[in-house]
Amino acid sequence: MTLRFTEVADRVHVLREPVLDVNVTLVVGDGEALLVDTLSTARQAAELAAAARAVTGHPWTVVNTHHHFDHCFGNAILAGDPPRPVYAHELAAAALREAPERLRREAYAELRGERPGFAEEVAGTELLAPTHPVRAEAVLDVGGRRVVLRHPGRGHTDADLVVHVPDADVLVAGDLVEQGGPPAFEDSYPLQWPEAVAELLRLTTPATVVVPGHGEVVDVAFVRAQHQQLVDLAWLIRAAHTGGAPPERVAAEAPFGARPGLLAARRGFAELDGAA
Repeated sequence: MTLRFTEVADRVHVLREPVLDVNVTLVVGDGEALLVDTLSTARQAAELAAAARAVTGHPWTVVNTHHHFDHCFGNAILAGDPPRPVYAHELAAAALREAPERLRREAYAELRGERPGFAEEVAGTELLAPTHPVRAEAVLDVGGRRVVLRHPGRGHTDADLVVHVPDADVLVAGDLVEQGGPPAFEDSYPLQWPEAVAELLRLTTPATVVVPGHGEVVDVAFVRAQHQQLVDLAWLIRAAHTGGAPPERVAAEAPFGARPGLLAARRGFAELDGAA
């Protein structure tokens, strides 16, 4: 399948990768572009580069929304040679710089059951750490377009960045917002995630186009509904912990289903116990 971008707002294009339904966003300015996320392998990244080149011939800067394999393992291909700047939260940059083998092992373990061939490909991918770490916020000039990179707080990970394109009213949320499936809680901070999404919502208008980490582009109403589910889940976790109930009690009532609820409860209990 040939990868293709679709324009979702003025010179803002989104590509949905079919294997894991990951979104990549391309922002085009005058003589410059910005590519948000780089997929999982060198092969995917090369296909992504070809799709981006079908939209623009401009050089691009790269942003990683976080350090999970499906959003950043293509950095080495997409950054080019000599490499263009690659932005990420400072903790994501540190993980890719200091623990590439751990990240590859974790990706392989996640994929090997259902996609063994793809798991091998991911595990053999050369990783490139981001060159421009962001702590709280960075403002980029992308060919005359103001683009804001912001860390809204801990949520899906401790290193999430959102990308705001004010002149197009587009917000790239990464995995802080999910449409293609339930939120992923393996590395999460479920008690803080609602506030991170609330911070994200403060950047929106009623007409904002929101690009989730996976799935279809959504509107603000979708994000508000998911925020309420995250609030409800955090309340369940706190109530269960206070009452001495097991994580399985949360899982039985969780708004995203039993398995995500169990993962979230265990992570939330660790937060409350000071272990996360």
